[in-house]
Amino acid sequence: MEHAGRREEGTGRRLWAAPALVCAALTLSACGNIGNVGRFEQAPPTAAAAPAKPNRVVQQTPNSEREHERILSAYGGAYDDPKLEALISKTVDQLVAASERPDQAYKVTILNSGAVNAFALPTGQLYVTRGLIALASDTSELSSVLSHEMAHVLAKHAAMREDQARQAAVVTRVVTDMSSDPDLTALALAKTKLTMASFSRQQEFEADGIGVGIAARAHFDPYGAARFLTAMERNAALKVGKTALDPRAQDFTSSHPATPERISNAQTTARQYSSPENNERDRETYLAAIDNIVYGEDPSEGFVRGRRFLHPKLGFTFTAPDNFTLDNTAQAVIGVREGGSQAMRFDVVRVPAEQSLGDYLNSGWMEGVEKSSTEDLNINGFPAASATAHGDQWQFKVYALRFGSDVYRFIFAAKQKSTESERNARETVNSFRRLTLDEIQAARPLRIKVINVQPGDTVESLSHRMAGVDHPAERFRVLNGLDSHAQVKPRDRVKIVVD
Repeated sequence: MEHAGRREEGTGRRLWAAPALVCAALTLSACGNIGNVGRFEQAPPTAAAAPAKPNRVVQQTPNSEREHERILSAYGGAYDDPKLEALISKTVDQLVAASERPDQAYKVTILNSGAVNAFALPTGQLYVTRGLIALASDTSELSSVLSHEMAHVLAKHAAMREDQARQAAVVTRVVTDMSSDPDLTALALAKTKLTMASFSRQQEFEADGIGVGIAARAHFDPYGAARFLTAMERNAALKVGKTALDPRAQDFTSSHPATPERISNAQTTARQYSSPENNERDRETYLAAIDNIVYGEDPSEGFVRGRRFLHPKLGFTFTAPDNFTLDNTAQAVIGVREGGSQAMRFDVVRVPAEQSLGDYLNSGWMEGVEKSSTEDLNINGFPAASATAHGDQWQFKVYALRFGSDVYRFIFAAKQKSTESERNARETVNSFRRLTLDEIQAARPLRIKVINVQPGDTVESLSHRMAGVDHPAERFRVLNGLDSHAQVKPRDRVKIVVD
């Protein structure tokens, strides 16, 4: 969670739309089916041909510069790692040479975020998070991500989406202005939304197909895409568990296809280029490059350890209730209880010093607040206030707490108000306190360490060496691409998380 001085959370009236908000905060991007791959196919360069010098100068536009700054702000800035940058640069050069447009320039920025994500701007600016890099197990998996994003640029998907969005906006405006029948209006708008979602899904399918082809012609293992998509799905399952708010559950209007469908399509495309056996994955080079990479959150922006959130830079901590999983996003700390019946949000807002916290809670930023429920409090020496609010499907308990010049909000949501949900909210807020100097000095990031498996080592024994992560055995398997029955062998090189 970023400090208010760097990024302030908006204070719109529907700040908490509980199910959608939690899903959006925890959802990983998923992408899918193969479009017209043939028009992007190109024979690999012959041995006699002199390799073209890659074009590294990306043509900036005012829009791309604004987007670049927005992306850096949202994802913790750029992550500086010369070893990784060299590996990525070499990988991109190979992919560009095998693509339909070897003259297209690309620039890759590694983002300082533990999220698993990658995206591209139409200019050729590509972005990958260090969380994605830590999850990948070899260069071929990374190449599948980069080639997928390059495919979006080559296919001009962003421009096509803009055209489609403009058409949808016109349809929406015409339907709204001309129709007096609310049912017909709703039906027309729903059809427009479905058309946009289908269009976006088809683009993801097409980018997958194009990307696998580029990677294969660049002599990377074409099955890297399917392996990495599998790792993404397993990582998402670990992050939220099997709850009603599971972000992997794709509805019909989702803009990205479900991951299992992408895996199947990626495997089908890869078979057009080779069989699964004996493809070069370049695992050793990759593991050497990612050794010691920061894993998870950057402590300077706060981090989660189990149920506890700590922010050494701002000097506070709190602990979430039992059975809650916390996720630290750029805008807020989101917590979801196993099963999805309760959720919480913690963020920072600007409240004038002269405005009381009780008045702030009743100022209209959230609908359904019971003014009569407002209560002034003192929480561990900090002035605070609480109130109750009601929604259509959720019941809320809201707290505002003044810490120095900042005001922090705890928003707790429960599908049914109960003694337990009230106790969870109260105990979490009461756990908010200052960090000690020793705690601040001890705060350091988790890192990926690459080690050799020794005789007698097992998945279970190695997972016990993992620090600061939940589900250590399952996470060890996901990080190392091991299925539920696979075991390690002496001299294998594996990733563990250390502090």
